[in-house]
Amino acid sequence: MAKRKRRAFTTEFKAQTVRLVRESGKSVGAVARELDLAETAVRRWVQQAEIDARYSRPSGLRVLLERGRRHMGAVDRFCKYPSDRPDGAHK
Repeated sequence: MAKRKRRAFTTEFKAQTVRLVRESGKSVGAVARELDLAETAVRRWVQQAEIDARYSRPSGLRVLLERGRRHMGAVDRFCKYPSDRPDGAHK
C-alpha cells in the first residue's frame, strides 16, 4: 500500500470535523471514512478540542509552553554569557 502524502488542515476544518463527530452521533471512524481522513488524526482533534474546552482557551498548555519558549529565546539572544541567564542554566 502506497504511503499517503502528509496533508495540512486549517483550524476551521478541524473544528468543523469535531463538530460533525459530536453532533452527528456517528463514530470517529465513520466520520473519518466519510471525509477520507485517518481515524487517529480525527480522534486527536476531538481529544484536543476537549482539552481546549476544559481550559476555555486554544491549546491551554501549548499556549503556556510557547510563551516560555519565546521568553527563553529572548533571554538567549540578549545574554552574552551563560552565567548572565536569569535561570543560571548553561546552553
